[in-house]
Amino acid sequence: MDIEIDHYVVLGLPSEEEGARLSEKEISKAYRLKALELHPDKRPDDPNAHANFQKLKTSYEILKDEKARKLFDDLVRIRKEKIQRQSQQDTKRRKMMSDLEERERAAFAVDPELRAREEEDRIARKLKDEIARIRSMFTNKASSAMPTPTPTPTPQKDTSKSPQRNTGDGGKTVDKGKVLKVSWEKVGEDYSAHRLREIFQGFGEVEDVVIKSSKKKGSALVVMASNDAAVAAVGNVLGSLSNPLLVLPLKPAQTTPIFSCAQDGVEPDEPKLNNLVGAGYQAFEDSVLDKLRKAAQKQK
Repeated sequence: MDIEIDHYVVLGLPSEEEGARLSEKEISKAYRLKALELHPDKRPDDPNAHANFQKLKTSYEILKDEKARKLFDDLVRIRKEKIQRQSQQDTKRRKMMSDLEERERAAFAVDPELRAREEEDRIARKLKDEIARIRSMFTNKASSAMPTPTPTPTPQKDTSKSPQRNTGDGGKTVDKGKVLKVSWEKVGEDYSAHRLREIFQGFGEVEDVVIKSSKKKGSALVVMASNDAAVAAVGNVLGSLSNPLLVLPLKPAQTTPIFSCAQDGVEPDEPKLNNLVGAGYQAFEDSVLDKLRKAAQKQK
């Protein structure tokens, strides 16, 4: 549309306020020069040459007419003011939006002190976790490096009246003459440390009783308070008749016979304890226990 065209520009002249100050002669001169340039005879190969030349003539006719030119100048002025107004509004709008966004950011912004406290707490928690991890790692290493103690079975021992005995270079050893070796079969009544203490207290004070039992045979070491008490206990049938005790000195004297059981129908044995060692000592012990059982059966 013609109202959308800037006719000063079509003629190659400055527009807006500067174009409105041009004289009629300047407009006519500009038209003649432009007409020579855009005449269709000068542009035979341009398919738009006729339309462009007609557009040039129309713009010249509008600017040559005083009333039409004034209306066109007013239109250009109004359009320019409109553009300026829109530009100013856009600038204000942009400033308003910027101020609003700034206020929103300020309203929702995190307090710097609160942010600093949160950051401090976060770092402190991480440090605490790392310290716990390092401690756990060293604890695991220390526990894996320590050897696992192997539990050793301890013999059943009567602790009701067990004296302290020192062994080694700085203490005294137990007098073997006071120690009795007691054995019995695992049939009928079994013997505990307390029961053995009760039996041997009839011959004197008993210092200690240590049970050493197996599945088939029971045995114990009885420590008497004196050698005389140990000698007195040897040679007697002790315990239950259904399961009698065989009592032998741990360290027999050279001239002392093992025991005499003539009163129970058991003949005394000739060999001496100092001549019985190893398998011979075990065979002798088994034979005596067998004789004691036979004597107990006859007595019944």
